[in-house]
Amino acid sequence: MLKKIAEMDSGAVLITGDGKRLAEIYLNVWGSRGKRILAEHLPFKVDGDVYIGSPFEGDDFDVYLILNPLSRPKEEREKLIEWLKEHRDKLVLLYESKYVKDSITRYKLRNFIDYLIAYKRETVGFERVDVMRLDGGKVVGGKTYVRRR
Repeated sequence: MLKKIAEMDSGAVLITGDGKRLAEIYLNVWGSRGKRILAEHLPFKVDGDVYIGSPFEGDDFDVYLILNPLSRPKEEREKLIEWLKEHRDKLVLLYESKYVKDSITRYKLRNFIDYLIAYKRETVGFERVDVMRLDGGKVVGGKTYVRRR
């Protein structure tokens, strides 16, 4: 399922739980395929051409990185939802530093997300990545990956 996300050409992916490494991998893969990336700002290093700016002002890009969409005020989340409605043909990576998995149902944003990746570093020495496929805000498939240190 993680490979299927890397091969996407359009849609929205939400990574939660401070999964910087996953977000970096996806942006590097999409950038290596020649896609132009616009990011609000970069919390990690990305190879290739990445432009910094507001996604609400640039329409000439293939991939957008939007940071902490769930932590924003309600008005900004509504603006983001309207923007996502208009840009369904683009590839959007939403990166949230706080952990959200099942509680995604509290947010309207769930209706515009194709994949939710919830990253969690457990205290007993392993990392857990839950990947869920969403359709219309409902989970239609999922897979869990575990990595022991």
